[in-house]
Amino acid sequence: MTKSELINALSMRENLTEKDATEIVNSIFDGFTEALKNGGKVEVRGFGSFSVRKYKAYIGRNPKNSTNVAVKPKNLSFFKVGKELKNRVDGKLM
Repeated sequence: MTKSELINALSMRENLTEKDATEIVNSIFDGFTEALKNGGKVEVRGFGSFSVRKYKAYIGRNPKNSTNVAVKPKNLSFFKVGKELKNRVDGKLM
């Protein structure tokens, strides 16, 4: 499902205008982003949790020419699936 499909589904299900549904979806995503940028964690019970993992600098290898390159430290978002979602996708819970 894409973001636009999510907006369309929300507007149809809740009888909202597309503009209102867009604002709601964007507000949720903006809230998630701000929480993660500030070092927080986002947890949606039954669905999963988002967190940020910090990676130290390291020496990587360029696969094109096999030269070593310095990779800067970085923060990457990480998603851990919730138990209920995992079971629903696996067909164990309806």
